[in-house]
Parts: sequence; C-alpha cells; structure tokens
Amino acid sequence: MRTTFSRFDYIDAARDTGARFAELVRGVTDPEVRVGPTPGWTVTDCLGHVASAPAHHLELVRGEGSWASSATDLPGFNAKQIANLPTRDVNALADTLLEDLAELLDVVEHFGARVPMMHFHGGRRIRSDAALGLLIGEFVVHGHDVARVVGAPWEIDPHVATLVVRGRHQILPGWLGDSCTGHSATYDIRLRGCSERFTFQFTDGELEIDPPEPRRADVHVSVDPVAALLTGYGRMPQTWAALTGRSFAWGARPWLAASLYRRFLPA
Repeated sequence: MRTTFSRFDYIDAARDTGARFAELVRGVTDPEVRVGPTPGWTVTDCLGHVASAPAHHLELVRGEGSWASSATDLPGFNAKQIANLPTRDVNALADTLLEDLAELLDVVEHFGARVPMMHFHGGRRIRSDAALGLLIGEFVVHGHDVARVVGAPWEIDPHVATLVVRGRHQILPGWLGDSCTGHSATYDIRLRGCSERFTFQFTDGELEIDPPEPRRADVHVSVDPVAALLTGYGRMPQTWAALTGRSFAWGARPWLAASLYRRFLPA
C-alpha cells in the first residue's frame, strides 16, 4: 500500500526546506559565483528564482498569474523572472522567500475538504496542496546546486524526496522530450525504505502514471528516494545511481532504466 500524505506533510516539509535554503544562501560569501547545472545562473540568480516561487504558486492557487503553457517555454519564463527581480540583495530576497512562503502555507493549511486545482507549467492542472511537492523540489534541488558549488553540507531527507517525487507525478505527462516519440514500455518503480511504488506506462509516446490496469512491466526499478529525486532533476546520472548501488533494474528489458529520466524535459 502506498504512503498517504496529507497537506500537513507537504506544509511541514516546505517550511523546513525553505528555511534551510534561506539559511544556506545567506551564508554564501560570493553570491555572484556561478551555479551548475543551471542556465549560467549565479547564486543570486538561483535565489531570485527560488524566492519568486512561493508568491507565484499563491497566484496560481488563486487562479491568477501566468505560467509556461509548454515545458519548452519554461527557460524563457525563468529568464524573464530573473531579469525582473526587484532586488539582488541576498538578505532581502531570502526575507521575501520566507515571508511569501508563510503566506502560501497559511492559505494551503486552511483549504476546506475541496482542494482547489491550479494551472502549472506545461499546461497541466494539478492539486494545489500536492503542488507544494514541486515547490519543495525547488528548495531541495537548488539547495543541492548551491551547496555543491560553495562546499557546504546539504542533506536530503528521503521522506522529503518522496514528497517531491509524488508531487512531480502531476506534471510529468506534460514534460516529455523528443526521445519519447513512439516509445512504448511499462516501468515498475519502487522507492526503497518506504511503501511508495508506482507505474510509468508509455504508449506510443504518451505517458500515464499508475493506470488502473497496467500492462506487464518491461522493467522493474528499485531506487533510493534521494537518488530518484536527483536523477529526475538531472543532478545525478542514472548510470551513476546504478554503479553506486542506489538503483537496481531487472526484468525483460532492464536497459530501459538507464534512459528513463532522459525521456523528460529538464526541470
């Protein structure tokens, strides 16, 4: 049985990871150092991008704001966002992040039984509470990016990684790359250390996640939750996850596992 996550699981994780990210960037001595793998962003650019996310999420929750209708348009959307930052002061941006995050989490906490849907990049409509998994992903992954370049510690909680993986499921069918064209295969994916297990079923280039009656799996994958998150965001090669024992594939077509996350557009 899969783990059941409540909105409060997402809220607590977003509050904690947002605070950790803000603390990390406040301690960077040279905020103009380049961060990889990003589109040539500095730490300040990365912070500005992340600091803008809570307010943008809140706009989308309220049925306002704008979004990239196609995932291929997202780099341009992000570049415009960074170019129009109201300040490049690290402390001011970190303050904005935490203040806007607190407002967003208060709104989500007071949702009634009927959770509103919201538009998101890639033309998807998704649950507003589970969308926090995507916001947490911004904090965790860009925290990982910044920490690597400045040599700071940055631990990723497997439970938090699982929340991000689950949140991404809402958008992945709209984030398919050209390598998915004509692709048909069924992947049985199991996250280690928890009951999380899901199916990716590709049919002639279209993806359905957890179909009610899935086909027989072509490949089974057992993967550490943190490795699943980092490979999903292009921060860890799938081959490296396999060589270090953090991912293992078997079944009729085990080689498919090595290229799974390359079938999606970069986040």
